[in-house]
Amino acid sequence: MEALYIDYKETGGFSPTVIDYLEDNPTLRPFYSQRPDLNGFAEILKTKKVIADRKILVEILQKQYGDGVPLGNSHLVSQNLNLLNSDNTYTVTTGHQLNIFAGPLYFIYKIVTAIKLTQQLKVAHPDKNFVPVYWMASEDHDFAEINYTNIGGKKVHWWYEASGATGRINPETMRQAINQYKGVLGIDHHAAQLAEIIETAYTRFEKLADATRYLVNALFGQYGLVVIDADDHQFKKQFSQIIVNDIIGQHSFNNITATNKKLEDLGIHIQVNPREINFFYLLDGLRERIVFENDLYKVLNTEISFTEVALKEEIAQFPERFSPNVVMRPLYQECILPNIAYIGGGAEVVYWLELKSNFEYYKVDFPILILRNSALVINKTTAAKINRMELKPAELFLESDTIKNNWVKKHSKHALNLTEEWREMNAIFEKVKLRAFKIDPTLAPSTSAVQARLKRAIDNLEKKLVKAEKKNFETRIVQIENIKTDLFPKDSLQERSENFGLFYVKWGQNFIDQLIEHFGPLDFKFTVLSE
Repeated sequence: MEALYIDYKETGGFSPTVIDYLEDNPTLRPFYSQRPDLNGFAEILKTKKVIADRKILVEILQKQYGDGVPLGNSHLVSQNLNLLNSDNTYTVTTGHQLNIFAGPLYFIYKIVTAIKLTQQLKVAHPDKNFVPVYWMASEDHDFAEINYTNIGGKKVHWWYEASGATGRINPETMRQAINQYKGVLGIDHHAAQLAEIIETAYTRFEKLADATRYLVNALFGQYGLVVIDADDHQFKKQFSQIIVNDIIGQHSFNNITATNKKLEDLGIHIQVNPREINFFYLLDGLRERIVFENDLYKVLNTEISFTEVALKEEIAQFPERFSPNVVMRPLYQECILPNIAYIGGGAEVVYWLELKSNFEYYKVDFPILILRNSALVINKTTAAKINRMELKPAELFLESDTIKNNWVKKHSKHALNLTEEWREMNAIFEKVKLRAFKIDPTLAPSTSAVQARLKRAIDNLEKKLVKAEKKNFETRIVQIENIKTDLFPKDSLQERSENFGLFYVKWGQNFIDQLIEHFGPLDFKFTVLSE
């Protein structure tokens, strides 16, 4: 594959706050730790305080792999797990929900970014080790966000009524979705290989978290990626004191609310708002918010409630029953991993900016925030069309009508803009306005109004000229429409909807290799890959 790179700003697909972060806008500096560059990593490595219990971390991870994904099949994973025992080993983490069949492409891109960054950091710091980690959002309960994927223009849906943590759901009812997904893969190239991975992942395991670990390991185990499921008693036990303090003291609510006020004063759109209590109560089939009412800690939509004393006892005995929400999960992550960087999408980077004061309150190091790599993958047929149309990569991100209008104006033999004519007419109107003003000053506004109406008429006429000329290029206009539909399904970035499956069918594991080769986590560029 060949790679071209575009500034994120040119794509129009990223928020002003993300662009400000990448461009080092000084107003954002109080809300994060170090800059996302090699100098920033050199600084954080000097001061990093690891509070995670490495021994427990390795023991739990080895057990999680041993229960379903034998380490013998992933030599580098086994090696990286052992390295996590060493004080000079650090993790680079990305996280995502347990989307079936790996969901949209950015699921894959997040992990690739983590892998590539650990490789770059090893080169820069050969005396240290860096392990890429995928944090499964196994405690998330929003099943509707993960129970489908889009592949080849088809929506594959897992029809099932689920409740509680998605990681605990048994995928036994996925047969129809599996068959439909495999049907879209077809039988060519690497389809059989991927179909076997999918079949094994979703039929061999009794929990969606284990199925997802198998799938992700099959794709990324050879690069040393470690998959973690933090829905665990021992992990939560390390976090239990913060759980108690935060539920009773509501510190995260106070800290993050104060930070959000500062961000709002800067005109930044807030991604998440904290609650007074930022934990759920978690049982099989149940994940409900905890609220404080009438001197009791109650679990919504249940009869479960606790006095303060009983709550402390419950947390001490069953910490795994307390599940952090979106604003506390990052803190939990940093408590159980020796982590120095978190890789997320644009919205994630912005919401992490809300959290630094809470990290400081609990004396937990804040990681470096890395915007995951984004990409557009163009197959050979579409790439040939783009070349014939003489379209530049950056143009592809424009609105479809804008691309068409620009193309017609560029290739028409006729002058389709009336800029020069309007300049001449405008000069005449300025003379008319001056004459009218000399006769009667009150006539100037009337003249300006006539001038404005004429400008609108000229603009409309220009649009009609372009529209008429489009008919002469109807075939090319249709080609532009087809290119946009192919690369930007539903008028959104390809990575936000299309699944990786058909790309893997075509290129196999080389698709992942190519992503790793061409992604630059610290370059802040959008990657366009074409055959």
